[in-house]
Parts: sequence; structure tokens; C-alpha cells
Amino acid sequence: MEGTPEKQKVKVEVVENGPLRITGNFVLRDMKRDFEESPGVIELCLCGRTAVKPYCDGSHDKPF
Repeated sequence: MEGTPEKQKVKVEVVENGPLRITGNFVLRDMKRDFEESPGVIELCLCGRTAVKPYCDGSHDKPF
């Protein structure tokens, strides 16, 4: 259909030794902070070491 934006599929990828990467057309809601956005790409921490939970800040690459 002309004039209608094509919906992009959502892709969830577990990055080896890294975060959970989510890309595509999605809405992220944080009920605790009354926050909503459609970022297109986010990386969520899987190691628990990040300072910006739930987002990955690269702490998994730093030595213990």
C-alpha cells in the first residue's frame, strides 16, 4: 500500500558474551519511571554488572 510505512520486524538477538540486542519497530515502557519510547535498537544487560540497568553499558567487557 503506497504511503503506508512498512512495518519492520522485531529481532531479538543474544550477543555472545554480551547483551540481549532488540532491534525493529517496538515500544519500550518503563512503568516505574512513567517512560515510553520507540528506540529502534536497545541492548539489555544479561550479566548484571551494568550501572544503567536494564541497559548494557559494556561492563561485561571489563575485568572483574
